[in-house]
Amino acid sequence: MESTGVYHESLAYFLDEKGYELTVVLPNKISNYFRTLDVKTITDKTAADAITMFGLEKKLESWKRPKKIFKDLRQLTRERDQIVQERTMVKNQLHAEQAEANPNPSSVQRIKKRIEFLNKQEREIKTEIATVVKADQEVSSAIKITSSLTGVGLLTSVTVLAETNGFELIRNKRQLSSYAGYDIREKQSGTSVKGKPRISKRGNKYLRKAMHLPALTAIRHDERFRATYARLVSKHGIKMKAAVAVQRKLLEMIYIIYKTNVPYDKNYLKKHNVANADAATE
Repeated sequence: MESTGVYHESLAYFLDEKGYELTVVLPNKISNYFRTLDVKTITDKTAADAITMFGLEKKLESWKRPKKIFKDLRQLTRERDQIVQERTMVKNQLHAEQAEANPNPSSVQRIKKRIEFLNKQEREIKTEIATVVKADQEVSSAIKITSSLTGVGLLTSVTVLAETNGFELIRNKRQLSSYAGYDIREKQSGTSVKGKPRISKRGNKYLRKAMHLPALTAIRHDERFRATYARLVSKHGIKMKAAVAVQRKLLEMIYIIYKTNVPYDKNYLKKHNVANADAATE
């Protein structure tokens, strides 16, 4: 079946409880496969036929239901994300209201109360997340070690582990990048058609969103990521493109640290350069 947000989950859980083997596939993989078929009309029937053929032809991994702790954490982090979005909207509304020539004092007061209420809800969710994490020693240790990365804190680590179910079905960095929508799409045909390479964004938007601020922090405070960012900016001249590359690199390093259980060494690059310099003088 296709991964359709949360709408496929009830059927997936039902089939799993009945002992059926199933696979959950990202919609973009089905779409790409559909384009290879000689199908002119897209209907529910042709789409179902395409999914069936995809399942028969491809070697797919069986779906495993998320561990309860990861499912709980995913619900909490997504709820927090919605609250943050709503709070941003309300703050913009407050700014617009206060910028008017004669703002209505009672309207301003009500908007401020809504912001206070949303702040309170966010604090409650953060507290609940911390409680859930603390109750599981294995997850708590994993989050602590992944948080050794520059810019990566509790919420980022929790979001990444929750959205990937502890990297349950992730086998390599390339697969992780594709799952998050960081895989590169490039359109080129002969010499006349050459589009700019872009990330597909056909993946888990919560992962990409979670990596945005940590990447900016890593660029400012970590020599390794700052060097990567500077190199890409000098090559392409596009700061956003370089920042996205750092996001992808940061996500891949969370995966590596989680799998190897080795904390991040911020001075690794400096030590590596010193070692190379010493070797060159010998």
